[in-house]
Amino acid sequence: MRAVQTSLHTAFGPAATAAEAAVGVDLTGRVALVTGGSSGLGLETVRVLAARGASVCVTAIDPVAARAALEGIAGVEVEHIDLFDRPSIERFAAAFLKRQSRLDILILNAGVMAKPLIRDIDGHEGHFSANYLGHFRLTALVWPALLAAPKSRVVVLSSRAHHLCDVDLDDLDFVRRPYDEWMAYGQSKTANALLAVSLDERGRHHGIRAFSVHPGMIITPGIQHLTRAELDAFGVLAADGTPIIDPTRDMKTVAQGAATTVWCATSPMLDSIGGVYCENCDVAPVEQDSSFGVRPYAIDPQRAELLWQATARLTGIDITRP
Repeated sequence: MRAVQTSLHTAFGPAATAAEAAVGVDLTGRVALVTGGSSGLGLETVRVLAARGASVCVTAIDPVAARAALEGIAGVEVEHIDLFDRPSIERFAAAFLKRQSRLDILILNAGVMAKPLIRDIDGHEGHFSANYLGHFRLTALVWPALLAAPKSRVVVLSSRAHHLCDVDLDDLDFVRRPYDEWMAYGQSKTANALLAVSLDERGRHHGIRAFSVHPGMIITPGIQHLTRAELDAFGVLAADGTPIIDPTRDMKTVAQGAATTVWCATSPMLDSIGGVYCENCDVAPVEQDSSFGVRPYAIDPQRAELLWQATARLTGIDITRP
């Protein structure tokens, strides 16, 4: 356990919105990149960053639909990327580096949840590929732009689903163990938390800090494929089918769910901190059994380095530690 995983006792709470988390922040001249920024949490994140003056690049599988969703938000451009497709990531990164000399904020927001088994062209399990491997590749490829900014931040969307399991370094792709969509999702979210630990270790000496985030339980397009029975099991819907909003129980609006992402991306309170898991606009406590907080394995630097080395071997991409 690392001492930095300690509450900052911020003035925010579970009901804080993304706009409230960014009050007083000036992002004029800053460049942000948000994956999956045209719906749900990503869209709200983009809206707030742009309102504070940032130029925002949004990546989407369907750029036409994304531009329609983002219409009216100034300072936003949309580019195609499919995090499940390695060549797509490589093409995007090469083009991005040609037109942008710096990247101040990278938000790894896109993802899939509890899907049936699917594998990418390299045979990697779908959640691990889209939620983690794709973002690993993207971050490593745009690393020069992050280095070019005086100070930059990477925010990785994890989830309380990381409580479900640690990463299985001996079977990351569910080749030897039975496939379970929730365990696959949980593993990918633990991997994302560990990614923030490794990125911070590699970047902090260069002014790059990284954070992982639990946004809360929010009804977004990403979970609309779940059945009513599955949603009822989580207790997130009222009898009439509308979402229950109770931030004290982690049931949030989209604006509330995006708050911790925006806070991690912009708060001066985090200038000298990194590699931590955050929730409710604060650094989360380390918890072994509670339904809140972060599990020790999801912020363990040794586990993070083992996962990084395994991923570097899988992808052929690496960022040298200082």
